Amino acid sequence: MDKILSDLTRQLYDTAMAMGADYYGVADLTPVDAVVRDQSCDILSGYPRSISVGIGLLHPIVDGLPNRNQRRVAVNYAHHGYGVINQRLDLLISTLASRLQKRGFKAFPIAASQRADKERICGLFSHKLGAHMAGLGWIGKNCLLITPDMGPRVRWATVLTNADLPPSGGPMKERCGDCRACADICPVKAIKGRTFVRNESREFRFDAGKCDRYLSWMSEKDEQTAVCGMCLYTCPYGRKRTNTEPG
Repeated sequence: MDKILSDLTRQLYDTAMAMGADYYGVADLTPVDAVVRDQSCDILSGYPRSISVGIGLLHPIVDGLPNRNQRRVAVNYAHHGYGVINQRLDLLISTLASRLQKRGFKAFPIAASQRADKERICGLFSHKLGAHMAGLGWIGKNCLLITPDMGPRVRWATVLTNADLPPSGGPMKERCGDCRACADICPVKAIKGRTFVRNESREFRFDAGKCDRYLSWMSEKDEQTAVCGMCLYTCPYGRKRTNTEPG
C-alpha cells in the first residue's frame, strides 16, 4: 500500500503541476474534523485528507485595484482574477478527483468559488483552512490564506479524499505581526484587525455581512464592476516581490 500511495502522490502532484498549478499540498484534516463537519452539515464526513491546489493571480491585474472605479479595470479583474482562474482550478480538481477514483479511493472536489450557505456566507469547505493545514500559508487578519511569496494573491480549490496520502506539512505560524494594512484599507471596515485563532468564530475577525452587502450594492449599479479586493491588494506579502518591479 505504501508503494501505491507513493506512486499516487507523485502522479497527483505531477498532474497538478502540468495543468498549471502554482501550489500543491496535502493536509491531515482530522484535527479540524469538527470544523469541517459543522460547515458542511456532515456532508463531508469521512474525508480525512484534503488536496489543496492554488494558482497565483497576475500582479498587474491586482495592482490595478485602487482604480477599480474605472470600468475597464474592474471588468479585467473580475475576468482574469476570478472567472478564468476559477475555471482552471475547477478543471484541475475534477481531473485529480478522477485520478483518485480510478485508484479505488473516494474523492470530493470542492469548487474554487461557490457559496453553499447564504446565511453564513461561506462555501461547503474552507479552501484556506485546507491550504493552511497543508503548510502552504497562514490565515491572515483579512481572513485570506497568506503565502510567504505571493501573500493572498492566490486562488484555491480543494479535493477531499479518503486516500491516506502523506501530509505535505502542518499549519504555518502567522506572520502578520502588528500589520493592519488590510483592516485600515477596507472600505466598509469589515476587517477587525484580529489575529486568526483556529477555534474562534470568524465573526470575531471579519464581518462577512458587511463585505457581502457592499458587493451587492456595487452589483446593483453594475454587476460586471462589482469588485473590491483591496485587502488582497494591500497585503505587504503580496506587494513584496521583485518579478514585476522595474530594473
